[in-house]
Amino acid sequence: MYQFERYLPPIGRLFLCGLFVWGGVGKLMNPGGTAQFFVADGVPHPVLMVWVAIAVELLGGLALLAGFKTRWAAGVLAAWCLLTGFAVHLAQGTASPPSPATYDNMIHFYKNLAMAGGLLYVVAFGPGALSVDNSMNRAR
Repeated sequence: MYQFERYLPPIGRLFLCGLFVWGGVGKLMNPGGTAQFFVADGVPHPVLMVWVAIAVELLGGLALLAGFKTRWAAGVLAAWCLLTGFAVHLAQGTASPPSPATYDNMIHFYKNLAMAGGLLYVVAFGPGALSVDNSMNRAR
């Protein structure tokens, strides 16, 4: 049982952080295109929000992966999932008449809810044994 408790949390953090790191790097490689996408979605201050999104997704994802300030990183990412889920995906997923795009947005909305749920587990139970946070606590 100890092996599960030792290795499953970092595997879970790896799975949770992948989307954020990938999304943050993608936005960083094409901030202009991301800003145009944000304009089309009606995101306020799109150029500023591109850099906010990059910081939240990339830095939060990497912190989650390493298990550094894990509860804070998971909390910020959970809030980000809820914010983007409700403000973007739910708003576009309930558009009328229904279309494949509205269906796609509802899938993204529920994906965001599921990710927020997983991240809230990390907030509640911490990063696990294999993490920077745990290493720092042992050193004290």
